Amino acid sequence: MSKYVVGLDYGTDSARAVVVDAANGETIATAVKYYPRWAEGMYCDPAANRYRQHPQDYIDVLEDSVREALAACPAGTAEKVVGIAFDTTGSTPVFTDEAGVPLSMKPEFAENPNAMFVLWKDHTAVHEAAEINRACAASSVDYSAYEGGIYSSEWFWAKALHVLREDKEVREAAYSLVEHCEWMPALLTGAKSAKDVVRSRCAEGHKAMWHPSWGGLPPEEFLTGIDPLLAGYRARLFTDTETADKPVGRLTAEWAGRLGLTTEVVVAGGAFDCHMGAVGADVTPHTFVRVIGTSTCDIMVASREEVGDKLIKGICGQVDGSVIPGMIGLEAGQSAFGDIYAWFRKLLEWPLKGLDAAERERISEGLIPALSEAAAELPIGEDAIVATDWMNGRRTPDANQLLKGTITGLTLGSDAPRVFRALVEATAFGSRAIVERFRGEGVRIDNVIGIGGIALKSPFVMQTLSDVLDMPIKVCRTDQACALGAAMFAATAAGVYAKVEDAQAAMSSGFASEYKPDAKNAALYRALYRKYLKLGAFTEKELFNEA
Repeated sequence: MSKYVVGLDYGTDSARAVVVDAANGETIATAVKYYPRWAEGMYCDPAANRYRQHPQDYIDVLEDSVREALAACPAGTAEKVVGIAFDTTGSTPVFTDEAGVPLSMKPEFAENPNAMFVLWKDHTAVHEAAEINRACAASSVDYSAYEGGIYSSEWFWAKALHVLREDKEVREAAYSLVEHCEWMPALLTGAKSAKDVVRSRCAEGHKAMWHPSWGGLPPEEFLTGIDPLLAGYRARLFTDTETADKPVGRLTAEWAGRLGLTTEVVVAGGAFDCHMGAVGADVTPHTFVRVIGTSTCDIMVASREEVGDKLIKGICGQVDGSVIPGMIGLEAGQSAFGDIYAWFRKLLEWPLKGLDAAERERISEGLIPALSEAAAELPIGEDAIVATDWMNGRRTPDANQLLKGTITGLTLGSDAPRVFRALVEATAFGSRAIVERFRGEGVRIDNVIGIGGIALKSPFVMQTLSDVLDMPIKVCRTDQACALGAAMFAATAAGVYAKVEDAQAAMSSGFASEYKPDAKNAALYRALYRKYLKLGAFTEKELFNEA
């Protein structure tokens, strides 16, 4: 009998569900749904770097996407689904009550942003992150050591402390915290308490300073030394974590009914989107996988023997089993990539506000393709416009969310295509900085894989990236690599495959294209990259030295 699995990829703006043949990875149907409250900008304040999402958005798109995808499948497919798995953004935590219910699911907190999931891109906790870094530096044990040695405002404890300080009502009602990728499996399997939630090795290892060498989470005295408001959370959270190939449980009768599936469906553990996306893109050792979207997340895997006792500085963590069980997962990334292009588009769209919505959308959709076409015709370095890619802070190397983007070399002749080209080059230079950090720390990189919408749809960006990195880049064939990776974990948890690598071998989509560097362009970009580094050093030291 054929067996099918469902992979669910929860991104920043939307969620997508794929129904996949577990035997060969063929995608039978796909459905994409946008978060309704998020789409209206509810609970967010971009000027304050506050980005919150309501759990009801996650529930609404779950039901709609799975049912729509199943409806597009041949009759009888739903009865043959054996597993389901989730990937989500992260770190995206929320405070819960003792039953593990997010506080914003309660009527009294339904409109309170501090009771909602704090999205990965929320940077309201910059000062809390700085305090955590000072505490790590002063401690006899650096609890950020396996997270690159610098704790970020995008991560678990900084966000938790910021909310506790800011909101007395949430502080008094909160019992525990849960990451988005942990809450979805717990919801579908009917977890009755916060302590029943199966904790993600990926999420907690990369973002919450969890490591077995110090018994799990940092000790109580370290946390309370940062702020007494953190008292008790360590005991109420967890000790152990699990890799995402392990089954969490089966669908409850309620959720089987709501999704149109059976109670025999196994629910796999959760992980972050980029980590499952790397699996979906067929990551292997010495491969640098770039999940390219609004931001980027860069993932590698290495054997335990190769990493040994090495601590890689300035990245987003090295965690045993966070990507492929039995291997060390390495994470890096940029806080903004596609978001930078979207910002420039919105800047140019400002005069269109008076047009009707349909006409505005028509013009808007054509802006980036037109800019890309014009920018591609410009000689490299002709105008010496150089930008940094820190408009949403810097994730790696060396997290610093206080930084802002800069651009230099502008003249009265600097038109939109020239500025756009500089912004694209900035995102590519930021990517090169990450590659150079890995290599400088002794991590071998032989090849690059790109996944995501930009990788598939933007030849100008991808060729620029290949030239700047001076490396070929293969582009994953599927446009749903993260969801496909989740499907691979679902198939493994359901027992179709004994290990994730077997699922990869059977279910991989292969590659759609490959970009190869132009030797002349690569040489020109080496010179421009040095200017990028100089601008970055000046920006960080002279403009944002308070960081």
